Amino acid sequence: MISESLRKLREMRLNELARAYEEQMEQMETYAGMTFNERLAIMIDREYDAKHNRHIKRLIKNAELPSNRAFLADIEYLPDRHLDRDLIRSLSTNEYIRKRRNLIILGATGSGKTFLANAFGLNACNAGLTAWYVRLPDLFVQYSLDEERGKSRDLLKKIGKYNLLIIDEFLLVETNEAQQRILLEIMERRTTQGAIILCSQIGTEGWHSRLGGGILADSIMDRIIHGSYRIKIEGTTSMRQRHAEEL
Repeated sequence: MISESLRKLREMRLNELARAYEEQMEQMETYAGMTFNERLAIMIDREYDAKHNRHIKRLIKNAELPSNRAFLADIEYLPDRHLDRDLIRSLSTNEYIRKRRNLIILGATGSGKTFLANAFGLNACNAGLTAWYVRLPDLFVQYSLDEERGKSRDLLKKIGKYNLLIIDEFLLVETNEAQQRILLEIMERRTTQGAIILCSQIGTEGWHSRLGGGILADSIMDRIIHGSYRIKIEGTTSMRQRHAEEL
């Protein structure tokens, strides 16, 4: 009877519950003092935790983050970086995502922008939210390739479905009109879906001109800037150099 129950549990893909049940049958003396409900709760918790952990792993994998080891707890609040600890602590609740407010992270090359964005992305995934990381140059290339195959709409739908979209290397170079229209479409779709994190070496005062300086630039900036949070990472020494000097 026990083996038949285990078979049915595994057939239903309740593998952790099956393992917990088998463990209880093999160690009867350990669980002898527990009620039926207590023993059942242990088995259910094991299955629930396993499914939850698999779900989080899928979210992290689908996010395509540069690293799955960038954590908000590991942020280095060095004096010359002037990071706002209270703001980062507030953002760690993911409430900005639920309220669909964007986050702009600015800083020089090597300042740790990508690490910070990555950490926010991982934090969102661990909270059960969907995220996707992409470099802006790669996004334009992917859109062009999909457009040639008549699948550009599929990419836009994909971009629109995530709770958090992270765009790195934002506006490092000037954009053409086609790219500006792509960005406008993306920003429009995101306004009703979730938040965007934009990482750039260029201050927001230089974005308008790199977006063509016209009506398209106005529309894109309007959707990005208003109500957004900002983190400016100061300091002239890159994090790579700092860590190299510690070795």
